[in-house]
Order: sequence, then structure tokens, then C-alpha cells
Amino acid sequence: MSDQADNRAPYAQIAAHYADLISSGQLSPGSLLPSIKNLAQEWQVSTATAEKALRKLRSEGLVRGIHGIGTEVLDRPSPMSSGSQRQDRGRRSGSSWGAGERSDSHQASVVPAPPDVARALDIEPGSDVVRRCRVYRDRHGIVAHSTSWIPTQYGKLVPELAKSERLTGGTSLQLIARATGRPITHRIDTASARLLTPDDASLLELDPATALTGPVVVMTAKFVDSGESVVEYGVDLGSPGRTWQTESEVSQ
Repeated sequence: MSDQADNRAPYAQIAAHYADLISSGQLSPGSLLPSIKNLAQEWQVSTATAEKALRKLRSEGLVRGIHGIGTEVLDRPSPMSSGSQRQDRGRRSGSSWGAGERSDSHQASVVPAPPDVARALDIEPGSDVVRRCRVYRDRHGIVAHSTSWIPTQYGKLVPELAKSERLTGGTSLQLIARATGRPITHRIDTASARLLTPDDASLLELDPATALTGPVVVMTAKFVDSGESVVEYGVDLGSPGRTWQTESEVSQ
């Protein structure tokens, strides 16, 4: 966990606390969360705030309300996260994992930039780039295969970016920002769907002979620093059946 101050609203802090307990297995499927009244007392918030925290957990598919019983932890596949959501999560907690997730199969290498990556990074096709890959999983299997493409100039500043292991001390964006002194100031996201290809099936550890029947969600995120340089281009490929969701406040 990060030692940074948590500036989220109280209801979001409560929801995040229980999401972490669920993801770590400390609260298993079928467990009951405290009642709204008990949550309010424990966290010293209003019952409306406690209720909003439980509503957020329900919207994330982590729990369900059972009339006359309480709020039960569910065992459902996690939705995939966009690169921007993972960046926000990493900035808050130091980890890009979603509730119930873990990551493995971390690989990194310096490779020639494919044409689409070169366009996104505003470099010449074939130029060297750092490619970082990892697989996000939950107890139901692969959530998404994620690839980060980073110009080699940042790999030279942060050598661990080109090592095939999980980063420590922050996300790639945090490490680059510290090395350059230029914070990430904006990002550009896209979301689309396409039919699964044999290459996609291989990344998602699926049998191409039986998996090529439906669409998958593909999300990209381009991150730009205060010097208007594109620092990273991320591509997340969702596993078949995984959805993407987002939540925002609506002011009346």
C-alpha cells in the first residue's frame, strides 16, 4: 500500500477497504459484510455514507444485498480495467490490481515498434521500444492481457522497465515521472470490440480451435507528460465474456 494520503471520499475509502479484503481472500464468497448501522458506527460516518459504500461494492459486482439477511460477498468474474483506471488505482494504492485480481507472466524486452504503436508514440516505425506484458487473473481465469509500449529513452532512464519482473516502487508511469521530473498531465483512451484472432487466443491462453467465436473488448490508453511527450501506450485485451465498467458521480 502507498503511504500517500487518501483523499477519496469516505464512502470510497470504505468500499476500497472491503474490496481489498475480498480480493485478498480475507472475505470469502458467502461472507456477510457489516450492516449499514454497524459500518456507520465503525467508520464514524453517516448511515447515508455507509449505504453509499455498499452500493458502490454492489455496482462493482463484489457483493449483493439479500433482503432480511444482509450484504453477501459474491464470487463473480471481475470486469476488466482500462489503462486509465489502472493508473488511477496505482496512484492511490501503489498497485494496478483490481478487486480479486493478481498479475503474472511479466515479460519485458526491447523490440521494433509495430506501425500502430509507432503512430501512438509518435516515433518512426521499427524504432526500438520497450514492450512490457503481463496477465491479470482472478479466480475465474484471465481477466485481460495487458501490454505497455514505452519509448527506449525512458527505458534508459529507468532500467528496470526492460526487466521481466513485476515493478516495485510504483507503476511504470510513476517511475518515469520521477526520473524525468515531468508528471503525467493527460491521457487518451479508446474502447472497441473485435473478433478474437488466433494471436489473441494465444495471449489469453485459449485454444484457437474452440475460442474464435465471439468478440472481445480492446482498450488502449496513451499517456502524455507535462512536456507533451507520449510516455506510454497501453493495450488491454479482455478475455471473452469480460466486460468493462466505469463509475462517475452525477451532480443534480
